[in-house]
Amino acid sequence: MSEAIEQEALETYARFVAVRDEIDVGEKDWPALADFFTEDAVYIDPAWGRIEGRETIRQFFVTSMAGLTGHGWSTPENWTMTEGHRLVSQWDQILGQREDGTAWLVPGLSILYYAGDGLFCYSHDMLNMTHIGQTMRAMQWQPPAAFRMPPREPNRDVSLPAAWAHLAKSG
Repeated sequence: MSEAIEQEALETYARFVAVRDEIDVGEKDWPALADFFTEDAVYIDPAWGRIEGRETIRQFFVTSMAGLTGHGWSTPENWTMTEGHRLVSQWDQILGQREDGTAWLVPGLSILYYAGDGLFCYSHDMLNMTHIGQTMRAMQWQPPAAFRMPPREPNRDVSLPAAWAHLAKSG
């Protein structure tokens, strides 16, 4: 059973990454990623904190990514591994290109829990926000007019949704 769930989680995540890649190049919009989450899912963002519920996650993608998409940012995947319902992914946040052609890059991790039926019930993205800030200062990045600041005191609860808490114990 565990191997079947792990394979299904990997296949679902591959579709998720494909959609994210399409978003990075402007072929799809951010709200499309919410379709990969259960109705009661939780999404943890390093700047915005805890976001609860698929439709709230959908709106979060619109709000949080305003002014960031289309400026050379991308999120290439490096590796992914699974253990039962848990999936861990390592990716890079590319913030654009330096004059010499190398990327402004900050590595990130995500922990997701796969609920079945092609849906995740939890995603926790981790980025070193100090590294992000230092990189943006070095880039002399100026936020575009559409950019939205995250809340000053976001909800930092990183627990799984109550209905899915049992997945943390199932390995």
